[in-house]
Amino acid sequence: MNTSESATTLTLYSTTVSDVGYVRSNNQDSSFAGRHFAAICDGMGGHAGGDTASTIAIRSLAHIEHEDAADDVEIIAAMMETSVLAAHDAIVGKAKHERRLSGMGTTVTALSLVQNHWILAHIGDSRAYLLRDGKIIRATKDHSYVQHLIDTKRITEPEAKSHPQRNVVMRVLGDFDIDPRPDISIRRALPGDRWLLCSDGLCGVLEDSTIEEVLEKVADPEECAQMLVAMALKAGSTDNVTAVIADATLPLAGDGADLDAPVPLVGGAVSSSLESIADIIDEPVATAPALKADAGSPAQRAAALTQSEPVAKTEPEAPRVAQPSSQRTDTGDIAMPNTGEIPVVQKRDGSLTADPHDPEVAKTIKAQQREKAQQKRRRHSRSRNVVISIIVIMLLVLGGVGFGAWRWSQQQYYLGESEGAVAIYQGVPTDFFGLQLSHEVTRTDIMVADLPQSWRDQLANGSISVNSYDEASNHAELIRQQAENLAKQSETAKTPQQTPSPSSSPEKKQQ
Repeated sequence: MNTSESATTLTLYSTTVSDVGYVRSNNQDSSFAGRHFAAICDGMGGHAGGDTASTIAIRSLAHIEHEDAADDVEIIAAMMETSVLAAHDAIVGKAKHERRLSGMGTTVTALSLVQNHWILAHIGDSRAYLLRDGKIIRATKDHSYVQHLIDTKRITEPEAKSHPQRNVVMRVLGDFDIDPRPDISIRRALPGDRWLLCSDGLCGVLEDSTIEEVLEKVADPEECAQMLVAMALKAGSTDNVTAVIADATLPLAGDGADLDAPVPLVGGAVSSSLESIADIIDEPVATAPALKADAGSPAQRAAALTQSEPVAKTEPEAPRVAQPSSQRTDTGDIAMPNTGEIPVVQKRDGSLTADPHDPEVAKTIKAQQREKAQQKRRRHSRSRNVVISIIVIMLLVLGGVGFGAWRWSQQQYYLGESEGAVAIYQGVPTDFFGLQLSHEVTRTDIMVADLPQSWRDQLANGSISVNSYDEASNHAELIRQQAENLAKQSETAKTPQQTPSPSSSPEKKQQ
């Protein structure tokens, strides 16, 4: 790489395509493709569980897209690891509260471009491939049972493709007794680098050589993602299939390049949380383009023959765009004014007239006006009685609800700010008709000013909520550890390491 390229900050262009496939009834993958951050999460754990887990993971990581410390590689690497752990805690907490979600989990493969360095966080069996100089590099190692068999030379790579336990993941985020710490690696970015982040619905059926050929030959990122997903389905994938393509490019318009950059995209299950993602990154977000129709493909015909109740491919919805809450405006229909009509009266001679000056027409108009006035008084009387009854009922209900809300709130805890320090509050960060539903329990010695902006925002909003004092204390310790790590890194880390950190060895097989 020459000197001019070294001095130029690379930009990230990414896109994503996600498809439910021809076998599954719902899409449990979630993906994000932004200008600084991209990720793929493959959920598991039943019809609702996988959706929820992968969505939680993307929502926990999406803030990396706009971090104010994005010019520091080590800080963002630490944030990505901490955010993955926070996603794990959120998934576990959700599963504890909703028994139908018990056993849910998700993989995470996330990528960020910071100061011409790639930061990669990975846990599970989704994959990240790097195409550089026409050669593909598998940048992640599957945390799966078959990968363990490959590492111990019990089976070969080709045998792993058809192994009966190829879907068993040994490390994953979720409601399991498994180490949730992701593998973190950092490497220098070069102009022309192209990444593929994909779920195992794609890499589980396509050979690396095929993936390399498509990444090399199809220059347009969206067309490349479309082709890879379509090829995986045609190759017989029985899973959801998701691809994220992320390219490192030189800026085209100087400092204002971001102004014309594409809107970040989300795909799969997290598309149902479009507005919340827009609020997290505080900018517009759009749903990813749907897979282009391919009726009559081999995969679709095979599904129709092998499934007793085949999943029908419906027409894809048009892409949606959500604005952040700071830019959303409520619009309503303008009510049209009512119009009156002059009655048509039949005179004694049998003729019809609508002349308002005719005595019989005028008499009829007055009679109608009296009837309308009487109806209005009757309606007013009934409405008044109904309103009085509703007010009495609401007072009784509000009294009961208020007491119930207060009792429930006192079983909740959250982390907030108190006089510049992180504090543990009992209750919820709101009030009920002027009655505060929270109070400070413990004030830590963690100074808010020492924390990254993402933590400061969450503390200010009271959004770090937990279900017990012990969970709140553990979360405060997690924040303390990150603050200490960041302080040490700012003192000692001058040049980021370019070699991956050691991967944690698999600890437990997921059943």
